Amino acid sequence: MDDLFEFSKNLGSSEKKKEEKSIFSVSELTRKIRNLLEYKIGEVWVEGEISNLRKQASGHQYFTLKDPNSQLPCVLFRGNASKINLDLEDGQEIEVRGEISVYEPRGNYQLIVRNAQLKGQGNLQLEFEALKKRLNDEGLFREETKNIIPSFPNTICIVTSPTGAAVRDMISVIQRRAPWVKIIVYPVLVQGSQASSQIVEALTNIEKWSNEGKISIDTIALTRGGGSLEDLWPFNEEITARAIHKINIPIVSAIGHEIDFTIADFVADLRAPTPSAAAEILVPEKEEIQRNLHNLNHTLKSRVINTIERQNERIDYLGTRTLVNEPIRILSELEQSTDWKSESLQKSFLEALGNKEKSIASFNQRLTLCHPAQQFEEVSGKLKIISQSLEHNLSKKFNELEEKYERSALSLKNLGPYSVLERGFSLTQDGKGNLITSSKEMSSGDKIITRLKDGDLKSTID
Repeated sequence: MDDLFEFSKNLGSSEKKKEEKSIFSVSELTRKIRNLLEYKIGEVWVEGEISNLRKQASGHQYFTLKDPNSQLPCVLFRGNASKINLDLEDGQEIEVRGEISVYEPRGNYQLIVRNAQLKGQGNLQLEFEALKKRLNDEGLFREETKNIIPSFPNTICIVTSPTGAAVRDMISVIQRRAPWVKIIVYPVLVQGSQASSQIVEALTNIEKWSNEGKISIDTIALTRGGGSLEDLWPFNEEITARAIHKINIPIVSAIGHEIDFTIADFVADLRAPTPSAAAEILVPEKEEIQRNLHNLNHTLKSRVINTIERQNERIDYLGTRTLVNEPIRILSELEQSTDWKSESLQKSFLEALGNKEKSIASFNQRLTLCHPAQQFEEVSGKLKIISQSLEHNLSKKFNELEEKYERSALSLKNLGPYSVLERGFSLTQDGKGNLITSSKEMSSGDKIITRLKDGDLKSTID
């Protein structure tokens, strides 16, 4: 009944709603659509091609993500763009993560992008993490195996693309800070399928030439500018990592921007956040060296002056000592000191002699106790006591055994067959002396013996 009443109530209510019209404003309806999309769809990953890319002065980026059949408006706000290691361009095939929403002033739905990567880059990231873990387990990242970066190198070899901005930045910083440092640029590809093999060949040749004495390299800088994970992939190749680990010349990696990390960074002896930072790490600044030299010179002068002053004071002191002016008094002091030491030595000798006499007396006492005659007397007394005790125990044991034997003999006698004869009974035996217990054992004519208390009776069975 309650269910029927509730149904009737709802039915009536719905009839009223049919009669009443719900009128929304455009803003209200748009907001309802936005809330519905955000609630029902939420965060999604979408792949497609970038088109109509617009980068605003505010830092926001607007573009369309399309495929052959559809297109989707997207917005990448400045805060999220700064976290993405990717420079968006028209025509790029990308994968984006974001939330579907509605831009209410225009009533357009759009995707608010939180993250973006080149299409297929997710697989590269998985490959990166797997290789990183494997090489770390093998010990290629251990700090104790890394070389020390020289503080004052004479020659630096930069392995990079000769046309990139990274090499120009490094050369500029090194020449400004330490113009006396010799710079060698070993040109290699830093992007593409052939880049890793060229990097490995460069490192191998540099170490070979160094070992042969053809060149003298203090430090190697492996560098390139920023880019996507795919662009930096030659520095994530296993052959590159093992070549870096194998070489004995110190290597500094300066690959990409500060937020970029490659396998080469972990294997190298030192990672610099940028190529310019690597140059500042590799060489000291000449002004800083001059300041340090000035400070060291000042410190050295001060210490020399202080040492000379202390030595002069010592000379003046020695010139006024009584050793020069009053030798007799000094000699008297030495004689007095000798007397004191003689008395102290004599006292110590007497104390030691007394301790030795006490020790000898104690030893004599212990020796007396250990004398053979004394020990024989003690052993003889112990043997006498043991003999008496043994004799007493044997006598006691013999008496106990004798009493036990007599009791046992009496018991055997009482239990024996002949004891019944004393009580008036008799025993009947056959001619062989065997005890007869049944009449069935005998036959007519057999001889029997009847034993009584006072004698035997012989008879024959009829």
